[in-house]
Amino acid sequence: MKDQADHGLPADGRLNRGGVAWSIFEGGRDPFVILITIYIFMPYVAGSMIGDPVLGQETISRWQQWAGWAVMATAPFIGASIDKVGQRKGWLALIVGLMVPLCAALWWAKPDGSGLSVGMTMLFAMTVQVLFVYNEVLHNSLLVRAAGLSGAHRASGLALSLGNLFSVLALIFTAWAFALPGKVDWSWVPAVPLFGLDPATHEPERVVAWLAAGLLFFGSIPLFLWTPDAPRTGTPVLRAFAQGAAELWRMLKTISHFKDAAIYIGSRMFFVDGMNGVLVYAGVYAVGVMKWGALEMLAYGILLSIFAVLGGYVARWLDAGVGPKNALRIEIFMTMLGLTGFLGMRPDLILYFWPYDATTAAPIWAGPVFTHLPDVVFVLVGFVNAIFITAQYASSRTLLTRITPPDQTGAFFGVYALSGVATAWLAPTLVNIGTRATGTQQGGFATLLLLLAVGLAGLFLVRGGGRGAAYGA
Repeated sequence: MKDQADHGLPADGRLNRGGVAWSIFEGGRDPFVILITIYIFMPYVAGSMIGDPVLGQETISRWQQWAGWAVMATAPFIGASIDKVGQRKGWLALIVGLMVPLCAALWWAKPDGSGLSVGMTMLFAMTVQVLFVYNEVLHNSLLVRAAGLSGAHRASGLALSLGNLFSVLALIFTAWAFALPGKVDWSWVPAVPLFGLDPATHEPERVVAWLAAGLLFFGSIPLFLWTPDAPRTGTPVLRAFAQGAAELWRMLKTISHFKDAAIYIGSRMFFVDGMNGVLVYAGVYAVGVMKWGALEMLAYGILLSIFAVLGGYVARWLDAGVGPKNALRIEIFMTMLGLTGFLGMRPDLILYFWPYDATTAAPIWAGPVFTHLPDVVFVLVGFVNAIFITAQYASSRTLLTRITPPDQTGAFFGVYALSGVATAWLAPTLVNIGTRATGTQQGGFATLLLLLAVGLAGLFLVRGGGRGAAYGA
């Protein structure tokens, strides 16, 4: 505690305004992923701008493949060099200053091509996606400065909660203000979309670009005002990157001496990329295969974001009951099961074997969305994925602590973090190849099963990770 105080870090474990501001920043940043990447904007690009969901999935996966290559080539060195650079907030301000206008500019991605072209739209969106990773690296590196070692877990948990909360509230607001008006006769819903947005030109979908940009901008202000920065080191930037590359090499050499940890991190590179792919392409897939519109996607996003919260509790229960390694095996297997279920769904088919005729079947309810059984089953399968993919993120961290020596946690978690971005290109590449080869969204989506299967198989070669709490138990 005294050492923290001597270095100007919070020492009592309680969050001061710097720690809370750090958490709010993540709350403002995360809605970009939910609104733009997964549920609203990218499905709109595929279904309305491109006009062909199969070609849309192919196009989006190709651009995300390029973004993944950019992340792979740069993010590991930024992560390894950041401590050598020293002050972060100036770099973070530059990144936010680029992300906000590029994200807001997506409003002009009009369906008739009179605004941004598809190419420019994807260039802007993927640039923001790469900057998002840099943003995350720099922001995470300020955690200890913001909350101290004893308060880091509180700030991290608050940040995750705020990210989920702000994302759900953004989806609910978008549904209430722009998607539901004119479609339901509910007294608490406006009669027409707010601000005169025109559904015919897909303005209710495009407006999420401004919403995501605004949340990022306003969510960043507290951090720049109150979160303390790291001290200046005086090391030139190029020298810092050279030293970071050397540090990265040292971390890789360290982990190479621990076979089980190396196999685990290698396996994780596959299964985490597969799970990220399930999340990223689920929206485009639902629009193309299930023929959902913006309102269905908003409702789907809200429901899955809420159910994802259960993933943390499932991980905790499984980790305690069967150990983190077995928990992770179960979580990957259940995700594979959910993905397989997705592949067997269409508006006229339920789980491969049960035909469904919406023209003769009575609606399940009189609501505005999910009125037929295939829609409901698709949502239920989505719940499975949301819960177990979220649980995987928690169990993955726990497993690493069980198979690595405590005195070298820094090196192992450094490589662990890098493994999450090293193969960011792999899922988009396979989805792109599968979509082009089969001419179907199902063919592209199915390739993610390969990544999950490779990752799952690798876990069977890892020793340790049982119910014991100590390294080697």
